[in-house]
Amino acid sequence: MPVLEELKNAVMSGGEISAEEAALLCLAPLGDLCAAAAEIRERRCGGGFDLCAIVNAKSGRCSEDCKFCAQSAHYRTDACEYRLLSPEAIVAEARAAEAGGALRFSIVTSGGALSDEELDSVCRSIAMIRRETGLSPCVSLGLLSAEQFAALKEAGAERAHNNLESSEKFFPNICTTHGWREKAAAIAAAREAGLSVCSGGIIGLGERMEDRIEMALELRELGISSVPLNILNPIAGTPFEKNRPLPHEEILRTVAIYRFILPEASIRLAGGRGLLADKGYSCFKYGANAAITGDMLTTAGISPRRDREMIASLGFEVRRDG
Repeated sequence: MPVLEELKNAVMSGGEISAEEAALLCLAPLGDLCAAAAEIRERRCGGGFDLCAIVNAKSGRCSEDCKFCAQSAHYRTDACEYRLLSPEAIVAEARAAEAGGALRFSIVTSGGALSDEELDSVCRSIAMIRRETGLSPCVSLGLLSAEQFAALKEAGAERAHNNLESSEKFFPNICTTHGWREKAAAIAAAREAGLSVCSGGIIGLGERMEDRIEMALELRELGISSVPLNILNPIAGTPFEKNRPLPHEEILRTVAIYRFILPEASIRLAGGRGLLADKGYSCFKYGANAAITGDMLTTAGISPRRDREMIASLGFEVRRDG
């Protein structure tokens, strides 16, 4: 039996693949690999598709030096700078997201963490979203403590987002002001507070497929069930502004391999999807089963209406994961 078929059958039966076995998938014919990933998704996840939206609730002036990010104060970019939006402004964005068909809504802020005053304001926003919409509130607020996550949970937050961004080994190549293990600690703190966790990373940072596989295995080890995959959108003024776009075939292969490693996860296409000619259609057909809809933090995204049409054409049913 060919190796690809053996690995597919193992995963479909509830097994896991190793780093060495995942590396073998890099050599498989792309069409066969993608078809196998689609079978795994259907068997292990069914036909559901989770759709979320985000609001850039506090923008720019970030003290961290992530080399891909337009909001870092270390680089000169055209990113907007503004303080934390009011609860009323955030809820207005949430209502618009719900009208567009989103199921989840994440409040995202720049910076390493929030002040106590900012945290209180976000908690008020979450409580209002709970009262005034049917959305599941999520947060992406940086490196918070278990106590801060507990306050967010009490306010009504369901999920915390904190991307690993890359494998632990590759992480020093993209950020020096905080470490990969600080992110892992924040994920543990969110879990301790009773929140589910969304965590993934960015491809196209200069990493190898080996690094992507390592990150997927780390996400599996951390028990992550919602995995955003961002495709680098090089921003003028950042150190990665001249990074070459990944070939579409390499993006497809990455998504398919992630499905093998994380068979029951919501693999969520996030930032950079708008760079793809098909806006992610082929990735959804062959492994991914979730997306961020609407605009990203500092770049344009895909309209909710277009996303829902695409999702329906693929035979998915829009419903919450987890």
